[in-house]
Amino acid sequence: MFLEFFIWGSWYVTMGTFLGINLQATGSQIGTAFSTQSFGAIIAPFIIGLIADRYFNAEKLLGGLHLLGGFFLFMAYQADSFTNFYPFIFIYMVLYMPTLALVNSVSFRQMTDPGTEFPSIRVWGTIGWIVSGLVISYVFFWDAADNMREGMLKNTFLMAAIASAALGIFSFTLPKTPPKARSDNKINIKDILGLDAISLLKDKNYAVFFISSILICIPLAFYYQNANPFLAEIGVSDPTGKMTIGQISEALFLLLLPYFFRKFGFKLTLIVGMIAWSVRYALFSLGDADQGLYLLIIGIALHGICYDFFFVSGQIYTDTKAGEKFQSAAQGMITLATYGLGMLIGFSIAGQITDVYLQADGLHDWQSIWQIPALIAILVVLFFSILFKNESINKKALNKPIEK
Repeated sequence: MFLEFFIWGSWYVTMGTFLGINLQATGSQIGTAFSTQSFGAIIAPFIIGLIADRYFNAEKLLGGLHLLGGFFLFMAYQADSFTNFYPFIFIYMVLYMPTLALVNSVSFRQMTDPGTEFPSIRVWGTIGWIVSGLVISYVFFWDAADNMREGMLKNTFLMAAIASAALGIFSFTLPKTPPKARSDNKINIKDILGLDAISLLKDKNYAVFFISSILICIPLAFYYQNANPFLAEIGVSDPTGKMTIGQISEALFLLLLPYFFRKFGFKLTLIVGMIAWSVRYALFSLGDADQGLYLLIIGIALHGICYDFFFVSGQIYTDTKAGEKFQSAAQGMITLATYGLGMLIGFSIAGQITDVYLQADGLHDWQSIWQIPALIAILVVLFFSILFKNESINKKALNKPIEK
């Protein structure tokens, strides 16, 4: 679990900065590179449903995908232009996104009580992401201003490639996790994509939540794509290391989430999560690398509320609405909608907006850029607040393991 997220955190946070400074990529091109995550999320259910659940042990497929992934990360490390870089990162994300489900499958199949055992395992993923950022900023100093200009950020892909190869080899030593489905079972595309759960959209409340989930991915995409380039461009030192504050916050608020559910209810928890996105971007638009640095730090630290209070809460809400019959299908559907469709739209918009506010001196009008996702988040809050009717959530769901 540590290596799984160490790999992702090693290159994903700084990719926008690397592409802009070292490969002279435009905002739209950077958005296109980040959207490979969305295509990976769309394709992942087919790999899991058609292959992993039928023919191969999960730990072997996990190992094979990470070994292949290490090769394509190494090729991305060697790329000298965006045109050469993009195909490798696209193929890599198609290979990587299925491993998120596979690593969970290997974990759950070895546990007798996932509700109590899984959180202590999953937290190592968050630690892995944090360590990758700290290593980049405080061990190798790859995101120091002079080192970035010299192209040192490309080494993040090499570090990720080595970690991917290590996890690939290590995966073959994991406990045997054979497929549950028989290879002669009839293939059902509806099951694979979670389309059986589409009946949940007949429920007005769930339909409002579903649409809100897609729309709030637009502000989310702005953060993933632009936060690190923004901090680097305005002169914040060790931007990657400072962004790990967001992951620390995420781990802390994950523990507080059940309390907020019980104290304030589902609707208010989601509203607070969405408002946090708007507040974060308002702080980004006001802060700077000197006297306003504390505003940026607060904005980064809000990540726990932004992510946990909406997206993790949404997973729990989806689980309770679906019931036992459609639980897996419903989670597949909401993942496809958010990380697939929602993020795809979000990265496209974020890339175009970033290009619009590129100034003649090669720098960006970040104040104007951050005001746009702040406004979008407020509009989503209004949409959700007006149309979503408050309802109680099954308290048993709060004791289930939470997956990112």
